[in-house]
Amino acid sequence: MDPPVPMQLTKKSLTIGIVAAVLVLIAILIGLRVAGSGTGPVTDPPPLVTVAKPQLGPVASVVSINGTISARNELPLGIDGEGGRIAAVFVDVGDPVKRGQRLAVLDTSVLLPQVARLEASLVQARADADLARADWNRAQGVEASGALSKEAIEQRRSKLATTTAQVAVAEAQLKEMRARLARTEVRAPQDGIVLTRAAEVGQIVSGGSEPLFRLAQDGAVELRGKVAEQDLPHLEVGQVATVRISGVDAPYKGTVRLIGATIDPASRLGEVRIALDPDPNLRPGAFARGEVLVSDASRAVVPQTAVLADRKGTYVYIVGPDEKVIRRDVRVADTTAHGVVIGEGLDGTERVVVTAGAFLREGESVRTTT
Repeated sequence: MDPPVPMQLTKKSLTIGIVAAVLVLIAILIGLRVAGSGTGPVTDPPPLVTVAKPQLGPVASVVSINGTISARNELPLGIDGEGGRIAAVFVDVGDPVKRGQRLAVLDTSVLLPQVARLEASLVQARADADLARADWNRAQGVEASGALSKEAIEQRRSKLATTTAQVAVAEAQLKEMRARLARTEVRAPQDGIVLTRAAEVGQIVSGGSEPLFRLAQDGAVELRGKVAEQDLPHLEVGQVATVRISGVDAPYKGTVRLIGATIDPASRLGEVRIALDPDPNLRPGAFARGEVLVSDASRAVVPQTAVLADRKGTYVYIVGPDEKVIRRDVRVADTTAHGVVIGEGLDGTERVVVTAGAFLREGESVRTTT
């Protein structure tokens, strides 16, 4: 039977294996050290970004106006006098009227007899004055002969003055009553179209009542709308506008008639009025949208993702000749379906970063792709 292997030989073999493993590890570390000392530290490549040149071309700059259709000159008409009961109404909403046309009349059953009485009083006063004038003329003819005393002549002169004054009083009273009678009629002061009617037969009205009618003078209408504060400087009186209303496909042409002189401090909006030609579909009170073409100059357009903003303002990143990121401040003029219109800051030759701009820093080196 063979003798057992000595324990010393097994431990010796294990020790030799451990030493060999340590030597291999040291050799690997030395090799890495040598390799590292020859090539320098390993770094990540610069970030890859997508760039594009701005598109140049004529861009329509439009100012939008939202508002309502209104009568250009609205004329409220009511009773100018003591008032009374409405006896008749001659027009309705939508009717065209002429200047001086009767719209309604009050009951005149009390005033007409008074006018007739004063007319008769005037006729009587004039007859008395004519008789007194004849007596005075005869008295002057015989004054030199002494046929009449001075007292009689003076009486005839005084009577003529009195009857002449009575004629003036009667004329004034009749004029006043006729004026009161005229106030029982509501007449159109100008040509126009009846917008509203609040008068009904039998209604009792007075001088302080609400207007019985509202007229649109000459039927003229306009769009009264609001415009953002920054858009007002681009508008001028006389510019052509396109107006649309709900339910009508065809647009209406108009012109800017008035630009408000103030800005609402709460809403930061200003008023604009656009004159429109009369049309049955342009009813006062209807909502309308207007657009005014203020410019079609050549502008740079970039994708919306390229435009960034911070507390300093709006900007884009461009890539310079040295492949480093440069910040370029810009002014946004408008936003269209094709991108953001740049009013100032770009000339169209730059390489603008269109993606990943928010993750870049100014001066950072990048790789580009289009």
